[in-house]
Amino acid sequence: MSTENEGYAVPAAPTAPPAPAAPPAPGAAPAPAAQQSAPSPSPVSADWPPPVAPAAGEQAPGSPFPPNVPEDSSNHPHERPAAAHEQPASTPPPPASSASGGWPPPPPASPGHGGGGSGDHAWGDPVPGPAGPSGPGSAPGGRRTGGLVAAVLAAALLAGGIGGGIGYWAADRGDDAESTTVSSSTSPGDVKRADGTVAAVAAKALPSVVTIEAKGDEGDGGTGTGFVYDQQGHILTNNHVVASAADGGELTATFSDGKEYDAEVVGRAEGYDVAVLQLKNASGLAPLPLGDSDKVAVGDSTIAIGAPFGLSNTVTTGIISAKNRPVASGDGTGSSNSYMSALQTDASINPGNSGGPLLDATGAVIGINSAIQSTSSPGASQSGSIGLGFAIPVNQAKNVAEQLIKTGEPVYPVIGVSVSMEEDSDGATISEEGQGGSEPVTPNGPADKAGLRPGDVITKLNDTSIDSGPTLISEIWTYKPGDKVEITYERDGKESTVELTLGQREGDD
Repeated sequence: MSTENEGYAVPAAPTAPPAPAAPPAPGAAPAPAAQQSAPSPSPVSADWPPPVAPAAGEQAPGSPFPPNVPEDSSNHPHERPAAAHEQPASTPPPPASSASGGWPPPPPASPGHGGGGSGDHAWGDPVPGPAGPSGPGSAPGGRRTGGLVAAVLAAALLAGGIGGGIGYWAADRGDDAESTTVSSSTSPGDVKRADGTVAAVAAKALPSVVTIEAKGDEGDGGTGTGFVYDQQGHILTNNHVVASAADGGELTATFSDGKEYDAEVVGRAEGYDVAVLQLKNASGLAPLPLGDSDKVAVGDSTIAIGAPFGLSNTVTTGIISAKNRPVASGDGTGSSNSYMSALQTDASINPGNSGGPLLDATGAVIGINSAIQSTSSPGASQSGSIGLGFAIPVNQAKNVAEQLIKTGEPVYPVIGVSVSMEEDSDGATISEEGQGGSEPVTPNGPADKAGLRPGDVITKLNDTSIDSGPTLISEIWTYKPGDKVEITYERDGKESTVELTLGQREGDD
């Protein structure tokens, strides 16, 4: 949308100024003298601001401008109206709004020249004043007589005197005056929030959310979020929140009531970006209920709780913007990437929200807030939310958490191939050479048994389209080892589909 200023139409030749209004009736508080020459403009009128009536003897016949003042060429849309002692600008500002809604608004259309109702005046034409009979208080051509000027001046002085008197009376009353404020009959704590409202969900969930402080041996670390997973004191969070303190560092978890506990890492999965902590000497914990992320629909309401930029117990809201969004993110140490088929939300998520719960409208956890899309360039300081947040689906996070609690090690489903990690492609291409010179197709692995070869391009996993290597990994990791899946691939321009059983890999090494 263009924001360039455009010129306005040249003002039409003015008509003769109307006769001034009659003097104010006795007993009425008159308006200041500077406002007697024209009615107060309507804020939505196309004729704002109206020309200021010139003083007697200062207007040249046939010209809308005083002979001794040049035209003002300013078209600035924010120009303030002229004061009583200033000369009017030659070109009025554009109307307050336009049909297009753009800013600055376009100039008005070719001005009308009469024949219509109110507000149909040409730009530059005088605005008719209030009706009033000609008489001793007026003169031909709108010139005022000395008697009218004296009457208006006396009325203005009288009004000023009344205003000053009222101000003094109010100040003199001092503390004897009674307060006119009205107090609410209930305090905020007495208001009952209905079930399902954001306030009710947040009030119930906040006591089960913790702010995590991680400190490494070398002083590095950061702040993240987690939530109570079970009554045994396990906390579910992101791996990248605790990675810096996982080997010999310090971890603390602070609840919304200020209680702080030391914590230790039970297990972490770099590929999934999931970690489980154990609180020390904690009891009476209330786990958050877990929802079903497979049943989440685009448009469902979401509530995120976390500590963005260290601001603990922050609650934000949004909706599910998309599902199955392939996302690759770092673990905080630069040693490994994680992949997720994420829930996308526009709830405000910032650094520090990582590891916190993404709730549905009932207060059930549907995801772990893990990543945001950033507009900052690599190496720049952290930027804030732009409405693109990503969460690990809770169904996947639950499977990983149970494995970590049980063995301390993650287990990944695999098909046994190395694929290209280029993101802009037409599928996941099986590499010609594996990592470290290994075989690109694992001998006797699931893909090898299904007949896949180097150079094959995988385009679909079950009903999900695959457009890159990261997408393939993100989608495979939503399943469990032993699950059967269909792989659609292309070889020499021919498409084929095979079924295979997912294998497994233990640990992150």
